[in-house]
Amino acid sequence: MASNPIRVGIIGADTKASWAGASHIPALAAQPQFSLEAVATRREESARRAAEAFGAKRWFSDPYELINDPSIDLVTVAVKVPAHRELVMAALAAGKAVYSESPLGANLAETEEMAAAVGRSHTAIGLQGRLNPAVRRAAQIITEGGIGRPLSARVHATTFGYGPESVSAYDYFNKEAAGASFLTITTAHVVDVIEAVLGNITEVDARTELLWPEVKLVDTGDVSVREIPDHIDLIARTASGAPVSVQVLAGIPVPDSHFSLEVRGSDGWLKITGNHPAGVQVGDLELTSSADFAAPDSPVASGTGPTADKFWAGASINVGEVYASLARDIANGTYDTPGFEHALHNSRLIARIEEAATSGKRQ
Repeated sequence: MASNPIRVGIIGADTKASWAGASHIPALAAQPQFSLEAVATRREESARRAAEAFGAKRWFSDPYELINDPSIDLVTVAVKVPAHRELVMAALAAGKAVYSESPLGANLAETEEMAAAVGRSHTAIGLQGRLNPAVRRAAQIITEGGIGRPLSARVHATTFGYGPESVSAYDYFNKEAAGASFLTITTAHVVDVIEAVLGNITEVDARTELLWPEVKLVDTGDVSVREIPDHIDLIARTASGAPVSVQVLAGIPVPDSHFSLEVRGSDGWLKITGNHPAGVQVGDLELTSSADFAAPDSPVASGTGPTADKFWAGASINVGEVYASLARDIANGTYDTPGFEHALHNSRLIARIEEAATSGKRQ
């Protein structure tokens, strides 16, 4: 344990179907510069159980007590998107560093408000795919001219979510007001990885579809109405000059899960691939290239939380990279970790994509 570890409080660290339990908990456990000080859930029983399972020193059934506790340095917000704003704003007001899952806000206005409130606080946004070691090395190859001038790129991405069936606990993903849609989560992660490798997207033309307007809730037998698109095709131009074609498929069976980003340059190529069913942001990625390159760094974390289902194996890899970057920033007084300003950039890009899909015009 570091002599002065960063003391973390996680809001939403439940032991049941918890993203925090699968990713944040093992990511922190792998890094001695952090100490899991406390967890908070909505109920006393689940909070106590989470503290025992995850090894937290304390637990809270009121998240605002955790936020205002002077022993907490960093507040992680890992709850449903509509609850982000109040918790994040309270944590910023308390002068805490804040790590929020993505999307930051339930809509663009909320994201703008939170980004404007950051001040000098250290923040991190859960767009963790861009910090995967393979993605970072691919960006370096392109920046250093390893494959020459980027000419074009092609992306194929899948997710098991947003298909014709769901469990009732995840039905909120199908509702527009929840802010946790196929575009704001799955597509947002994909385009963020593209920007990490090829530079910001400068122009975009998109088409969305609603392929499964009715969703069967398998645990209750009910049928829910999906209010958001569940498919996207887009063509974009990036700051590198390379155009990129992207297709994101939802509702893909686990054995068929696949991600690939292939870049063709004037002097060669590179390719990033992965196969986690939840998408590019979750599991590890592999880099291959015609150019010689140093192997990507080893991930700082790779374990699985004590209560996590094996489905989420690898979920701590990219989240661990975010925490490692944030720890360096806090120690050095820097602000290199993608934070709330980056979250705003991503949200504005998704808004442009939605507008392009609606209007049929390039944005």
